[in-house]
Amino acid sequence: MQDSPILSARSVGKTVSGPEGTLTLLEAATVNVKAGESVAITGPSGSGKSTLLGLLAGLDVPSSGEILLQDSAFSSLDEDQRAARRGALCGFVFQSFHLVQDLTALENVMLPLELQGQRNAEPAAREWLGKVGLGARLGHFPGQLSGGEQQRVALARAFVVQPKLLFADEPTGSLDHANGEHIADLLFDMNRAAGTALVLVTHDPALAARCDRQLRLEAGRLHD
Repeated sequence: MQDSPILSARSVGKTVSGPEGTLTLLEAATVNVKAGESVAITGPSGSGKSTLLGLLAGLDVPSSGEILLQDSAFSSLDEDQRAARRGALCGFVFQSFHLVQDLTALENVMLPLELQGQRNAEPAAREWLGKVGLGARLGHFPGQLSGGEQQRVALARAFVVQPKLLFADEPTGSLDHANGEHIADLLFDMNRAAGTALVLVTHDPALAARCDRQLRLEAGRLHD
């Protein structure tokens, strides 16, 4: 594990304007994530977890402060530049899977590689689907897979790009206990083997406890 953070948020805040004036969603949050480190972000519903994750991942931009990715400006880039940096360095796992419904499992996992212009997309996708135990389900569409299987496809899609940093937003939130446990085991085993940094948003104390450290959000304020 290196000393220099792969991801650094410096006094990041987010405000939005509404009918009743300015609403603060996140207040002066500072987060540093080292290479290979796993960090859980916890807190009650409405505390700002998804807001913080979206900012860290460059899906949104902060109202104040700055975010650096691999020691380079990230939040100050335009949308296309952030997307390019994200595609090169990051993987994502979402609660609702976010698979493309009219693509097979194999095609879903190939997609991020094809977007990068890589020519070896199919062999790599086959390999990662095999690693998550879906080598026999390559031609199945998401609607033909269970929730646990869909999340395994999502895991393969996230890791196939060999990310330096993985964002996981409630990755077991829509699964039953047994499937959730299996996905959690896969996530942490694959993350450890790949040496990927992990930022995990969860309301599950047991899942958060598996990370190296935890940060808690309450009413938009971050606590160690």
